[in-house]
Amino acid sequence: MTEFTVRDAVFDFCRRTGMTTVFGNPGSTELKMFRDFPSDFSYVLALQESVAVAAAAGHALGTGGAALVNLHSAGGVGHSLGAVFNAHRDRVPVVIVAGQQGRAMLPTRPFLSADEPAEFPRPYVKWSRQPARAEDVPAAFAEAYRVAMTHPRGPVFLSVPEDDWERPAEPVPDRVVHGDFQASPEALAELAEALNTARNPVIVVGPGVEDELAQPLVAELAERTGAHVWISPLSGRSGFPEDHPQFRGFLPPVRDHIVERLTGHDVIVALGAPVFVYHVHAEGPYVPADARLFHLDCDPEQTAWTPVGTSLLTTVRSGVTGLLELIDDGAAARLGRTAPEPRGLPATPRETDPMDIGLVLDTLRGALAPGTVIVEECPSHRDAFHARVPITETGGFLTTGSGALGWGLPLAVGRALTAADGQRIVCVIGDGSIMYSVQGLWTAAQHNVPLTVVVLNNNGYGAVKALGRRIGLDHMPGTDIRGIDFPAVAAGLGVPGAQVRSSADFGKALEEAAGTDGPFLIEVAVARDESPAYEPWAR
Repeated sequence: MTEFTVRDAVFDFCRRTGMTTVFGNPGSTELKMFRDFPSDFSYVLALQESVAVAAAAGHALGTGGAALVNLHSAGGVGHSLGAVFNAHRDRVPVVIVAGQQGRAMLPTRPFLSADEPAEFPRPYVKWSRQPARAEDVPAAFAEAYRVAMTHPRGPVFLSVPEDDWERPAEPVPDRVVHGDFQASPEALAELAEALNTARNPVIVVGPGVEDELAQPLVAELAERTGAHVWISPLSGRSGFPEDHPQFRGFLPPVRDHIVERLTGHDVIVALGAPVFVYHVHAEGPYVPADARLFHLDCDPEQTAWTPVGTSLLTTVRSGVTGLLELIDDGAAARLGRTAPEPRGLPATPRETDPMDIGLVLDTLRGALAPGTVIVEECPSHRDAFHARVPITETGGFLTTGSGALGWGLPLAVGRALTAADGQRIVCVIGDGSIMYSVQGLWTAAQHNVPLTVVVLNNNGYGAVKALGRRIGLDHMPGTDIRGIDFPAVAAGLGVPGAQVRSSADFGKALEEAAGTDGPFLIEVAVARDESPAYEPWAR
């Protein structure tokens, strides 16, 4: 009878939890993990480790479960850490298994080993271990998975010496963890009373709302309270339908700008959002002086460091469900609460060469099919994107909530691997951003994923230039990017593409991409914004 091994136990557990797609870039210390690789599993090769982690994250967001990544000891883990940081900030459940040299070799600090493997990815993983014994690996792997999937979800890390995989082990028993939890009845009653008596309440929606699929509940809360709704600064997801009459827009990542927009509201309810994300320092209060802030989130660390207000430690779905039971349906009408002015869309700019970003985005919006998922990584143009391409469907928008570039393209590739029949993923990305992880195009081509990549080429790091102009740097060094032929780069990696300089040609290229089975790249020449007062987050 064949002995049941650590490898058997881990793959058996992966099969039971739906983690049968492995993302990675292999090395020598992982070889024994893949002996007799199961026929019902698939391996997605990335040509760089950060691409593997980000693609796994996109897959996790598409399936709603955890994704499995295999990395190579210290070097591979080091390459991946920018993407691990993004997964941590965006609360994406990624189970990372890294190779390690054999246990007998470790005292001599051998080639390709990690000296302190469990410490290396901290603090940007929720859990990190190298088990003391080979037979402990399956249970540790199962623990890692459960931690990754418990709110607030996020990446976890397990280091496994290469000779552990063939040691005997026991199967992991079946277990279920129910992760929802709710604040105390007294805390919810206090918040409900504040909402029931507020003159002008407002809701700030963070990425935690979509992470828990709570958008319908939050929309009901907004409608029953008459609250205006903003999306939190630099959110990695959309969490509220942007065509809703109570939607106001996107809060900027500057303290005094946020206070300005929230002035006049006496009760502020932040759901699944940090309070708040700032990109430029400003003095003054965090919220208007006459406003009460209530913060609902599942992360005890976040509720601990939040600087003002009352925090309720709760999962968003559970908390909002309990809150709805206490809301006075007649309060909004009785207190005369009114909906905001309709947002509308900005006027379409005229044709120019290079194209105005507004014209580019209006053309894109007109070409999007229902059900399209947009992945955005164009910091220079995020504000224009939000103003011109409203997201109305759950799961319809993904970006980075951390700001670390290189996430968008491989995230889109991983999400495209889970696309429904007929669905297409559109990645809108800057010319600077795409070069952090351009290898992701090769993985897209190998798996023929339904992905359109739109490269907005303004010949440089426009967001950095804009921030430089704020402090008087008119000629910021190191921010120009020239001489890259993006369709040629894409073609070399197996992805067809086109260059366009007009809205008519862009529309035709988008139509060609939509008719392509696999990936397609479009490079769009975009005019620079050189105005001295330009701010990427300005409204």
